[in-house]
Amino acid sequence: MIPFFLGMTTMGFALSTLFFLRFWQRTGDIFFGWFTLAFLLFTLNYLIDAFLSLSADSIFAYLLRLLGFAVIVVAIHSKNAGKESPPR
Repeated sequence: MIPFFLGMTTMGFALSTLFFLRFWQRTGDIFFGWFTLAFLLFTLNYLIDAFLSLSADSIFAYLLRLLGFAVIVVAIHSKNAGKESPPR
């Protein structure tokens, strides 16, 4: 049952990667490019976990997830960095 859920999770992240890739190609907005990279890292994380049977406590799994979430933080920061605060 666990391999089934690993496969479903991997497929969900892969579909999310393709979703953000499509929007990045349409709009050219780097925000979607960053999210494409982040979800690609999440996909690789679960793909490696499924094929190599690494435990969920593996440092490699944590590093890939940490890098993915760091990319999301960078994407949000880069999107909001150029905006000024509204006048009061």
